[in-house]
Amino acid sequence: MLKDTHSSAGSSPDWNEPNRTQPDSAQLDNIKTQLDLVLLALESLTGIGSEAMLQAALALNLESKIPDRVTLWRLRQSNPLRKGEGGRKKLDVEEARSLVLISCYLAKQHQELIRRAISRLEQVAQNNSEPHKTALLGDYLDAFNNTYLERMEEDSNVSTGNLTQLALKLLVDLLFYSSPEGHRRLWLALLDRTKITSS
Repeated sequence: MLKDTHSSAGSSPDWNEPNRTQPDSAQLDNIKTQLDLVLLALESLTGIGSEAMLQAALALNLESKIPDRVTLWRLRQSNPLRKGEGGRKKLDVEEARSLVLISCYLAKQHQELIRRAISRLEQVAQNNSEPHKTALLGDYLDAFNNTYLERMEEDSNVSTGNLTQLALKLLVDLLFYSSPEGHRRLWLALLDRTKITSS
């Protein structure tokens, strides 16, 4: 069943990047940071872990790129913000695209939950109340903040408020990435962000 829902994305997805050069190593550093944060948001909202990501890789025919937990951990550990050096490695373009496909596949699988969280966020905004006081959003924000602080290097600029803003932005992004063209939206967004960062 899993393979049927995204078999086309696993075989030959359309990345729609005319006249774009391949990202360089500095841009890939930024891309792998952003991808790890997208997966962190998914983990925090849905409670999924590495097993679900590996199942997604299998369903998308990406097991040659991400065959096991160790490979997945090393790819995510390549995020420069991560604590420790043990699993850090270079991330190439095909590996980055594989993580994009997995992220969007999982977002689509959990689209109903993402939509419900966005609906709660809209209600919170209308009522001018605090997101963390809503059960679903509060659980998500707690999980995101705790996991971020556990995995990432300490940064004096990262406050609870900043992490909350980041988590809510990623939540909104997940809704776009759960669409049928989500992998293309995420990839182009990653390229655009690296262009802004490097300019």
